[in-house]
This record gives sequence, structure tokens and C-alpha cells, in this order.
Amino acid sequence: MIIAGLMAGTSADALDVALVEFSDAPADSPRENEEPELAMRLLASREVPFANDLGRDILRLLEPHEVALQLVSSVDARLGQACAEAVAGLCAETGISCDLVASHGQTVRHDVAGGKVTSTLQLGQPSWIAETTGVPVLSDVRSRDVAAGGQGAPLVSILDHLLLSGSQTPTAMLNLGGIANITVVAPGRETIAFDTGPANALIDLMARRITGDPHSIDRDGALASQGRVDGPFLEDLLTEPYYALPAPKSTGKELFHSAYLERHLQNHPELDQHDAIATLTALTARTVAQACRAYGVSEVVASGGGTRNRTLMTRLREELDSGASLSTTDEIFGLPEGAKEACLMALIGWLSWHGLPATLPSVTGAAHGTLAGRFTPGHRPLRLPTPLHLMPSRLRVIG
Repeated sequence: MIIAGLMAGTSADALDVALVEFSDAPADSPRENEEPELAMRLLASREVPFANDLGRDILRLLEPHEVALQLVSSVDARLGQACAEAVAGLCAETGISCDLVASHGQTVRHDVAGGKVTSTLQLGQPSWIAETTGVPVLSDVRSRDVAAGGQGAPLVSILDHLLLSGSQTPTAMLNLGGIANITVVAPGRETIAFDTGPANALIDLMARRITGDPHSIDRDGALASQGRVDGPFLEDLLTEPYYALPAPKSTGKELFHSAYLERHLQNHPELDQHDAIATLTALTARTVAQACRAYGVSEVVASGGGTRNRTLMTRLREELDSGASLSTTDEIFGLPEGAKEACLMALIGWLSWHGLPATLPSVTGAAHGTLAGRFTPGHRPLRLPTPLHLMPSRLRVIG
């Protein structure tokens, strides 16, 4: 089965799209009670930047202000069209057809009150994708877990859990997107995962203040490398109550937004801008390392756009010190860091298509594992296969 996975993350700058082939153990396996392994082959992937007006409007929706319903509706349609074009373009370029599209959409709200997620909203109308590609589309993959009492996040934990199955020492998969999250898999313990705090969210905001470019990022950590970590500013940032909350927990740009950064900067009016971005980079490294130490992690495998930030990766190695090694999914699994979350969506698509839960209660805090998302039919009536009864025991990335 070939599935197109689509991810628009909290950095809100581009779509990640991947064509992924899955093969599962045959139903008539001689050992029918043994959990099968699942093989995943990445056939093609690309990053598709948002059009400037779409990226600008998504960022407007991510700020904690009232917005016109017309803007929400417009972004929902335009993002759906962009998703459709991204999948159709990659399929045409490669000559590969897909059987299903699994689209995350763009999270524009993820509301948390008293540690409980009260609502989550992802835009990117799936009907545009189904109409353009002609194949079924899975979307809205967080809401069912939230309805079951879960955080609806981090979704990547199911992929991480299956990749790290059988680990002999506590190992963390780290994603450095707009928000950082870790999944910890350890022998004899339930898998746990949570958002540690900001990864690129605050760094990107500071980069835009420095450059005056609304689309700027700190590419390679060049801006942070020109500054020094300011101790008082870092200590101020570390007073954020979120970091002390127990897992399960999740966060987003509803907390770590421009007004949040502005409040902290106002407490340090003499702070040099390059020192500020160096300190925000150190904040990401410190909060990730603290979370890893709390669970006795001996190995960290990173992915996401933050792995391209050399200053951030250097800081993270320093914070982890000798406590844990740091590598990337490219090095350990042969899985490109930029394609990992699109592959995650493809995996969720495969699980939902076969009637299997895509969330882990030990991660999200839900009452039970849930089937993720809802299907939009393609050009033909929707016909799901006979549900599987056993979850894969492991996910293998094959070349």
C-alpha cells in the first residue's frame, strides 16, 4: 500500500509531503498469534514552501487574538488546495500513484486549561485533496484522542514507539519543530512522550525581529552564533510553569507566541538582540536536556528542522554532556529528518485504514487507544479492508 503523508507543523512555513510504501505480514502467517512487523519504504519526499500570503495568514491565526471567521474559512480552503497540489505534483514528478492521502493540516488552535486539552483545530480542507487526487483522504487525526480525554499529542509517539521497539536502554526520539517533543522508550516501562517546550517557535520570532523579514529563520544558527547566552534572561525564561508540569502534557504557539516573547524582552531592555536569540537557543537545549535526564535517557535521536541549526545542536550536546549521545534519524534509521513527520502521517493513515489505533494512552493520557481521523472518499465509494486485530510489534525502515 502506498500512502501520501502530509504534515504542516508548528513552524508554519511549509508542507512536508512523502510517498511511503508499507508492507505487512501476511494474514495466513504460520504463527498467527505473533505480532507482525511492518516495513516502511520512503519512495519520495519534498518540502513545499507556503505561498507568502498563505504563510502570512496562517501566522495571523496562530497569534492569540480574535480573527475574522472569513480568514479561518479562507485559510482552510487555500491550505487544502496547497495540499492537493503538493501531492499531485509529487505523484506526477515521480510517476507513483498513491492509494490514500493522510493529511495533518495546520494546527491553528490547541487549547489547554488546567492541563486538559479542551479543543484542537487543524485547517486544510481534505475535500480539495480528494477531488484533485481521486483517492481517499484521512484528516482531523487529533480530535478523537482529545474526546477520549487525551492530549491529542504528540502524535509522533506511535512512529517513535514502533521504531525503537526492543531498545535495550532508555532512548529518546526528539523532534525539533516549532515545538520540541520527546518520546522515551525504555525496557520494562510504558512508552511516554510529551512536548518539552519551544524548539524553533521563539527562535524564529527573534530572527524576524533581528532581520525585519517576516519569513526569516535562524538558518544554521548563524544569528545565535553571533551572541552570548545571557544568564538573567535565561533564568527568567525558565520560570515558565509549563516546564514543571508532569506528563502527559502538550503545548504550542497558543503559549509560546510573539506577545509572550515581548513580555520577557521588556524585562531585559538592555539585552542585545543577538544575545537574546543565543539565549532562546540555549533555552530549547536546556529544556530538552532536562526532560531527557528526568527519564534516564542514554541516547537521543533527533529529527526536524532544528537539526539543521548547528548552534542549537552544539548547545544540546553541551547540555546533555556525557549523559546521553545525540544523533539523527538519518544516521540511525536512514530516515531523512525532514521527511519523518510526513512518514508519521502515512503511518497513521495505514493504521486507521486497517482499523488499528494510532495513539498510545500512556503518552496522551486518553482513556484508551483510539482510531485516528475521519475519511473523505475519493472518486469512488469508500471501501475499507477487513480490520486487522494485531498491532505491528515493530516498524522497520527499508531502502
